Amino acid sequence: AARSAKMMENKVFLSFTFYSTILILKMYVVAIITGQVRLRKKAFANPEDALRNGGLQFCREDPDVQRCLRAHRNDMENIFPFLFLGAIYSLLDPSPTVARIHFLLFCVGRIIHTFAYLLCLRAPTRSVAYGLAQLPCFSMALQILLATTPYW
Repeated sequence: AARSAKMMENKVFLSFTFYSTILILKMYVVAIITGQVRLRKKAFANPEDALRNGGLQFCREDPDVQRCLRAHRNDMENIFPFLFLGAIYSLLDPSPTVARIHFLLFCVGRIIHTFAYLLCLRAPTRSVAYGLAQLPCFSMALQILLATTPYW
């Protein structure tokens, strides 16, 4: 109980937890959208799903489903490292305001990136959103490396 009370006092960790949870929920939404696009386009990855939904001819790929899958894969390639970096960064006792800005920038960048991907927004919207989200990650990684350099 004392440990969880101490964790709840860490405003940086609470902020990190909030934004991380938003991002994980966003990933679930992308997965649900992918499933809905599969159903609408009748493009299933597995024969048993195709058979249940009209026949083996619907065990096929579709460009819109592939776009959803790429958006989801891009999330995994970026949000999972953020979860590690943000958790470790939270332990470095950074300024709560600066940390919140890091987490908010990443979260907003990833949300814009998803909208740009799924709605096929004009370039360079997706690239700019990607870059925006990478900045706080590089900042956190650098701060972690600087804090841990004496121990290598």
